[in-house]
Amino acid sequence: MRSIVGQIDEDDPPVIARGTERVERLFEYQLEQGLHHGAQLAVYRDDELIVDLAGGITDVEDGDGGELPTDEAVPDGTETESDSRFVLFSNTKPLAAACVHVLVDRGALAFDDPIVDHWPDFADEGSEKAEVTVRHVLTHQSGLPETPVDQAYDDWTDPDALAEGVEEAELQFSPGEEISYQFYSFGWIVGELVRQVTGERIDDFARETVFEPLGMDRTHIGRPEDEETVDDDGEAFEVATLAGFEPCDRVGEPGLVAGYTTEEAAETYNREAVQEGLNPAWTGIGPARELARFYACYLNGGEFDGTRLLEEETVAEVTSLQVEEPPVDVVGTADRWSLGFQRGGALPDRRGVVTPVGTFGHGGLGSSQTWADPESGLAFAFVCNGIRDGYEHNARTAILSETVRQELG
Repeated sequence: MRSIVGQIDEDDPPVIARGTERVERLFEYQLEQGLHHGAQLAVYRDDELIVDLAGGITDVEDGDGGELPTDEAVPDGTETESDSRFVLFSNTKPLAAACVHVLVDRGALAFDDPIVDHWPDFADEGSEKAEVTVRHVLTHQSGLPETPVDQAYDDWTDPDALAEGVEEAELQFSPGEEISYQFYSFGWIVGELVRQVTGERIDDFARETVFEPLGMDRTHIGRPEDEETVDDDGEAFEVATLAGFEPCDRVGEPGLVAGYTTEEAAETYNREAVQEGLNPAWTGIGPARELARFYACYLNGGEFDGTRLLEEETVAEVTSLQVEEPPVDVVGTADRWSLGFQRGGALPDRRGVVTPVGTFGHGGLGSSQTWADPESGLAFAFVCNGIRDGYEHNARTAILSETVRQELG
């Protein structure tokens, strides 16, 4: 067979790009394939932002918040910028957990405190529910994976109604007995705990003690109700419109995402009234590069850019492995948790194949992924507006994560 290597024009780019260029090509490839319409990818190495990519569109051309099409790879719309805001879904949970980390750091509470010590109406005195601790909640072992207000969207802006919903919730298993992911209840419990201890709503407390010190000026827990449609820079407050893609239109196996179809999830979380919800488990809003900055702070022992958020001892404790369980019937992924973060090292893992066991981060409903890797010093954040089935989303983010780790670590 005759070699054609000598016929390649030296001015052509190499077939196998390396480093940042390879990461960028993969990021663009996923957009071209229609896996999502708009996305951001940010990576810090130590305190340096080494990747800050934005591509595709955040909404339809007229910007009226209409539905994004799911039957074309490159629709017309508003260009995604690096500071465009996306719905963060469960990547909000570590942001809420950080508020608890701060309170522990200040001595206002301890991880093994029963919740009732700070929130007396949480449970009846002497009941099994009264044994739920802060640690149980942060590791999804509270026994309260569901509450009566989980789908009561009209109550999501009312902290009192949310607190009452948690107080009415009944245990589904004994605290600490097993792990059961707290889709919404994580936020309700953490949010009210912060309010009981500080007297402040968690969105205000997070802004004052976590976001502002770290320069996360475009990140919020819940869409601000007092925004008056205008941002600080005089521009309209916009959040990327979500699109729910049919399972198997690219790759994957059909299934539900957190009990929703992808279309139902997109419709629900495109509603401004839902985005305004005080849901510290799901309604975070912000850009990828601020999420990556948050993780870079934890990788650096709680200090970033001259600002100390947490003491090193606190960071070491909250990022250490607390609990793990094997997958049910050898299907799925093992549950591995630190205090508010998912831990890597299991197979399969959307953070790469296979991630170092010290990796910590989180994922969000078929559309976002974050992680921090102490071995490489990398902090990674990816957000997009294309909600996909869990299998498809895991494949998408695992390939992107592994490429970043291999090329930049």
